Amino acid sequence: MLSSRNRHRLFDASFRAIAGTRADRWLAPLARGLGVILTFHHVRPEPPGAYAPNSLLTITPAFLDRVLTRLKALGFDLIGLDAVPGRLAGEGSRAPFAVLTFDDGYRDNVEHALPVLRRHGAPWTLFVTSDFAEGRGRLWWLELEGAIARLNRVRLGSFDLPATDPSEKFAAFETVYRHLRAGPEAALLSGIADLCAEAGIATGGEAGRLCLSWDELRALAVDPAVTIGAHTVSHPMLAKHGAAVAAGEIAQGRDRIAAQLGRSVRHLSYPVGDPTSAGPREFAMARDAGFATAVTTRPGHLFAAHAAHLHALPRISINGCHQNDAALSALLSGVPFLAWNRGRRVSVG
Repeated sequence: MLSSRNRHRLFDASFRAIAGTRADRWLAPLARGLGVILTFHHVRPEPPGAYAPNSLLTITPAFLDRVLTRLKALGFDLIGLDAVPGRLAGEGSRAPFAVLTFDDGYRDNVEHALPVLRRHGAPWTLFVTSDFAEGRGRLWWLELEGAIARLNRVRLGSFDLPATDPSEKFAAFETVYRHLRAGPEAALLSGIADLCAEAGIATGGEAGRLCLSWDELRALAVDPAVTIGAHTVSHPMLAKHGAAVAAGEIAQGRDRIAAQLGRSVRHLSYPVGDPTSAGPREFAMARDAGFATAVTTRPGHLFAAHAAHLHALPRISINGCHQNDAALSALLSGVPFLAWNRGRRVSVG
């Protein structure tokens, strides 16, 4: 299995090859489909450190500006999620459309992304995890990063890994992350809690430090350009839990937001969102709960066939490891996903 660093090198080479052959231009009409939903997480001006295994989740405000500038130059309509079902059904403009979505409810989205979004007049959706808005819950991927940053060795189960420099820490993070993601979520949370205890870090503190509170969300929600969506109660990998837990996370996350903000919540983002975290069972739950749309992290552009699968919509992640024009042009063209887009069209399995 490729390491994440080698995988990103491969992606980068692919993006540059697409740019070098101009395939992002001449194949775009075939690959792009009707539109695209883009995924963002953190937006911060500070460069990542030498050990920053979660840096793929962070872009700079300057790169967000480049994304929006490029979308406009390519003729994309910037629309909100409410308009997606109609556009997929062939209503309105025939121009390609783009939807901007931000997961988890981070405060830096308001501090650093919002001024850029307002400058471009761009509508956007913020998916809120209700526990995070209450200053609790486990941003476990950040806890794992923080624990390994402090430890010189990482001991977990059968693993005893050196972590004395950034390279060793990155390798230890990747090894432990893959191992824990493959198992039950309870074991993941327990294992990371043990590492945090050894490192002298309290778990559950990241949400209050990084995520918007209910008061901050109420102030943001008055902006007509902002749609507040649901991202469950506690950010679980839903497919790893029983039906009652998963359905409760989906419905109660929405209901908490609606009660706090005094408005309906029509859109859902599945936490993690890959096939190990959300599948046909969860798609049916979102539909039955009354959501208008629900988005995954399965990569792909949107086609007319997605009108029949509004609760399994793909998205394209704007990756912090690839903040360059070659990657951006390739991703917006749909060319890297050509086989997926044209061969499968929808992601429902």
